[in-house]
Amino acid sequence: MKALVLEAKWEPRPGYQVSEFERKTGKAIEGSSVWRYPKLELRDIPAPKPGPGEVLLKVRACGICGSDVHFYETDRDGYMLYPGLTKFPTVIGHEFAGEIVEIGPGPEGKMFKVGDRVTVEEMVWCGYCRACRDGYPNQCQNLEEIGFTIPGAMAEYIVVPAKLCWKVDAVFERYADEKLAWQVAATTEPTCVAYNTIFECAGGFRPGAYVVIYGAGPIGLAATQLAKAAGAAKVIVFEVSAVRRELAKKVGADYVLDPTEEKPAEAVMEITHGEGADLSVEAAGAPEKTIPEMEKTLAVGGKIAVVGRAAQRVPMYLERFQTRKAKLFGAQGHSGYGIFPSVIRMMGAGLIDNSRIITATFPLSQGVEAIKRAMERRDGKIMVLP
Repeated sequence: MKALVLEAKWEPRPGYQVSEFERKTGKAIEGSSVWRYPKLELRDIPAPKPGPGEVLLKVRACGICGSDVHFYETDRDGYMLYPGLTKFPTVIGHEFAGEIVEIGPGPEGKMFKVGDRVTVEEMVWCGYCRACRDGYPNQCQNLEEIGFTIPGAMAEYIVVPAKLCWKVDAVFERYADEKLAWQVAATTEPTCVAYNTIFECAGGFRPGAYVVIYGAGPIGLAATQLAKAAGAAKVIVFEVSAVRRELAKKVGADYVLDPTEEKPAEAVMEITHGEGADLSVEAAGAPEKTIPEMEKTLAVGGKIAVVGRAAQRVPMYLERFQTRKAKLFGAQGHSGYGIFPSVIRMMGAGLIDNSRIITATFPLSQGVEAIKRAMERRDGKIMVLP
């Protein structure tokens, strides 16, 4: 079958201490400190077969994530930009939906049947480590990640654990165009990341709150829709891309501003009549620029939720957090807590309409060109359609 495969050279940066875990597993905990000279190409690879507890999917749509772009982009020394857990070579792609075409042996198969339309969690949690047993699947100590450490969905077929699959019938009931429905279903994963950030990790907000979102990529656009659906009085979005600013308006943001032309802190305080932000979401991956602005705009009891990935340290003025009784939350992943079924229901009900953020589609044969297009950061969500 055809698949988009990324390989890179294992060459830890000078001074980087490779852990025993990394040596034993071949996984880099900090990808941007280990993987050098990434190369992406379309290859013919063997089609997978499902084992016990697994299902084989025919991939119908796979979205390009910022993480996929950061695999391919490098710094001046040739190291990839993605800072997280990775193992190469592997097939990339983790935002996807597909049709079950074969079911492996085991009781998990009773949950599904051939022909079911599903989307899939990207976090492959083990279920038996301390973090999983304590109810923290996104912090699994034996974590595998589809498209990061094991083969992903920019391919004709993919095998996944049945326990990670969720039916998307509600999405198909909402959209009459089947091709569009598959693409919308493939946006479930990034929307779940935003849901986990706002409601599970940061604890949400009271209806009537002021919410500020930095970055209007797919996560930021999903966060905008979720905030409006949850009753935010005002949603303020900062984004440098003109195209993405228009998308933010389209999905319901009340104010959409260019941070290169406005001083974010001043704009937020003016719009909120001096009260500040009840929740600020870092979805830009530029904390050195966004966090200082967020600190200045913390409402009393305000929250900052960080979901954008960046391999850098950021100075923080803790006095501001103390005097405002404020909090900062880190967010990763999307698994558990009823997140996937909740998001699928919201999509089916029209509370979230991700059809408005899909701006380009490519066949799998042009997957490398699709990644290069995503590097221009002028789209909302780009879809690869095997």
